[in-house]
Amino acid sequence: MRYSHTVKGRFLSRPNRFIAHVEVEGEVQICHVKNTGRCRELLLPGATVILEKSQNPNRRTAYDLVAVYKGETLINMDSQAPNAVLGEWLQTTDYFGKLTKIQPECSFGSSRFDFYLETAEQKIFAEVKGVTLEKDGVVSFPDAPTQLGVKHIYVLIEAKKQGYGAYLFFVVQMQHCTRFEANRRTDPAFADALEQAKAAGVTVCVLTCHTREDLLEIDTFLTPTEG
Repeated sequence: MRYSHTVKGRFLSRPNRFIAHVEVEGEVQICHVKNTGRCRELLLPGATVILEKSQNPNRRTAYDLVAVYKGETLINMDSQAPNAVLGEWLQTTDYFGKLTKIQPECSFGSSRFDFYLETAEQKIFAEVKGVTLEKDGVVSFPDAPTQLGVKHIYVLIEAKKQGYGAYLFFVVQMQHCTRFEANRRTDPAFADALEQAKAAGVTVCVLTCHTREDLLEIDTFLTPTEG
């Protein structure tokens, strides 16, 4: 996926989870933050951020904050991006063989999964999680406790029991990572659920992204670790 009309800015503050104050070309702009997560390790005062200028003149905020530099590493933090780039990847990948159906947002029981897929041999549910938390090349999920994320995993396990293919995709919104692991310290319930999913036959895929200021696309597989 591509962003149009991107500019650099200097992050100043985040009064709430929806907006940020960013210095752009010498002026302070109020920007919409396209990620309602904490992102405390990313949005530090003085950090260089990437903004996409809105083409809607009637919007209350002229910019969306979509990425941030952590040192030399550019991290996309747009929470809508993982589904978008995975959707693009599904159109061209041969990972599943030939996909005959790709349907975003499909219900199963009391949950809604990000994708429903079909091949000639299999019906598949897939859930997508964006990953922005990194330390020393190791990326992890989640960055905050997620009851909904835990629920999604257990419903994937149920789908697998009923004969569906069940896939959990972690889309790492950066490149040059060495491995992925569940963030057990932050959310032990999620880490436990992930281990149960692996044991039940749910396929866990970790995908890193090629990341530019105006571009995000699936790059390569990353091997997850235990726990």
